[in-house]
Amino acid sequence: MRVAFYAPLKPPDSDRPSGDRTMARLLIGALGQAGHTVELAARLRSRDAAGVPDRQRRMARLGRRLADRYVRSVRSGRRPAPDLWFTYHLYYKAPDWIGPAVADALDIPYVVAEASVAGKRADGPWDVGHHAVLAALARADLVIGFNSRDAVAVEPRLGVDGRYERQRPFLEPQAGTVDATARGRLAQRLGLPAEEPWLLAVGMMRPGAKTESYRVLAGALAKLPDRPWRLIVVGDGPTRADVVAAVAPFGDRVRLIGAVDATRLNEIYAAADLMVWPAVQEAYGMALLEAQAAGLPVVAGDVGGVPDIVRDGRTGVLVPVGDGNAFAGAVAALLDDPARRRLMGEAARQTVLAEHTLDGASIAMDGWFRAALERRTDGRA
Repeated sequence: MRVAFYAPLKPPDSDRPSGDRTMARLLIGALGQAGHTVELAARLRSRDAAGVPDRQRRMARLGRRLADRYVRSVRSGRRPAPDLWFTYHLYYKAPDWIGPAVADALDIPYVVAEASVAGKRADGPWDVGHHAVLAALARADLVIGFNSRDAVAVEPRLGVDGRYERQRPFLEPQAGTVDATARGRLAQRLGLPAEEPWLLAVGMMRPGAKTESYRVLAGALAKLPDRPWRLIVVGDGPTRADVVAAVAPFGDRVRLIGAVDATRLNEIYAAADLMVWPAVQEAYGMALLEAQAAGLPVVAGDVGGVPDIVRDGRTGVLVPVGDGNAFAGAVAALLDDPARRRLMGEAARQTVLAEHTLDGASIAMDGWFRAALERRTDGRA
């Protein structure tokens, strides 16, 4: 089938790396593998970070115009008609102002992946966006959830014909290639002692939760002055200076290497010993999944969908989010027990290869999409 794809937060061809961009591309790849044709239907970035109702209303008007334009182009034959509309990542700051209107006008299924409902946003600065999310969910034929903790708020908002399906976050088959020579190369390139444990943190440096995660991490590591460790930080962004300041007391123990491409990131995953990320307000964290695919155990905050991808006690250790003491304790325990680290890393890689694959997601999504189309077709009869 032909699928019209839209990501209100960030288009999949954005030049700014993020977990959202990665997942959008993976979804497109999974559908393509199932034989579907996917077109990027819109590029409007609807995000309102500040909570300005007038801006949200302007976005709503612009979305209606873009939806009308899309429908006219289909009806005139200038654009192939889609069989289904698919929106990725729907939440109050970045609602979908286009897809529901197009789906209604063309009488096609409206599908959403990764939706969340924040009831506390009603009657506040994001009230307009919040109610747009509720309206989209009421129209949805299918919602695919990556974060199991979202389901309790999302499912009750679906219409009588809506379906909710659970899909674990997934990776491409080549993700997490194990390279036994990577550590030697990086030790020389970064000037790090190969005999000491290497901790790894991967995250954008932007205001809010990401920067707070770096602060929690720095606070936790400050409690481990007498243990041998080195920290590699991958990421960049507008709050880089804040992150640099947070880790400055550690001096030569830290290497900040900025943003890197996927090939180099895979090399770093293969060389490190332990992934460390406090995961403040994290939805689930694609980097945590990528690290495990490379055989890295994880210490992370127990928040959002992180427990869906990090099996506490088996592939890593989860601690109360924001608790620097607990985080430091978990890191210390794994630094002190290399054998446990290795066992967790092996379990992490095997779990990802068995339960978080693009192949599995492709098969599941193909079935769900076809069922959604069949239900809507039957409803026309």
